[in-house]
Amino acid sequence: MQPAAVDLPSSRVERRNFQRVRVKIYGRFMLEDRSEHSCQVVDMSPGNVALLADRIGEPGEKVIAYIDHIGRIEGVVTRTMVDGFAMTVIASDRKKDKLAAQLTWLANKHELDLPEDRRHERVAPRNASSVLVLTDGRQYSCRIIDLSLSGAAVEIDVKPALGVQVTLGTMRGQVVRHFEDGIALEFAVIQRPETLETEFSAKRA
Repeated sequence: MQPAAVDLPSSRVERRNFQRVRVKIYGRFMLEDRSEHSCQVVDMSPGNVALLADRIGEPGEKVIAYIDHIGRIEGVVTRTMVDGFAMTVIASDRKKDKLAAQLTWLANKHELDLPEDRRHERVAPRNASSVLVLTDGRQYSCRIIDLSLSGAAVEIDVKPALGVQVTLGTMRGQVVRHFEDGIALEFAVIQRPETLETEFSAKRA
């Protein structure tokens, strides 16, 4: 990735002190015209972000993004690409230190690449019927086989491509595996047990 704009003097220091981390996390961003768009972050440091998106911001344009596992970040577009753009991160030193810790955690959290996080007990919902919604608004009835704080196995007639973002009930996530009768999902964020109880009337298997 090319260096950030020269009118940001801290960029050299950020490139020297912070290593870029290759990630595959999703989010949304808002441009100066207040339009919102989906995106996928492909690499990130506490000072810079490269993301894929259908809508590309203009160099110098301010961006506010909400990134799964990371939270809210603000910055400025520094470079455009065919399928996305790069932006700096404008934040305090304390915020950048926090981002560095989050990125280190993401880089070492190999469970993100697994269809199921075995640290979390799987539970069966009392009400297994649900609806899976794709980003383009298409909706499909489905049956939840089991779920955990980090994901779910869903019986469904359609099989969206791996990596596609979906919503199960109110839980955002992505497709991580196909099996004979359905798909496995990984939630965008680790859920709370009480959230699963409220959303799906989940009970211990």
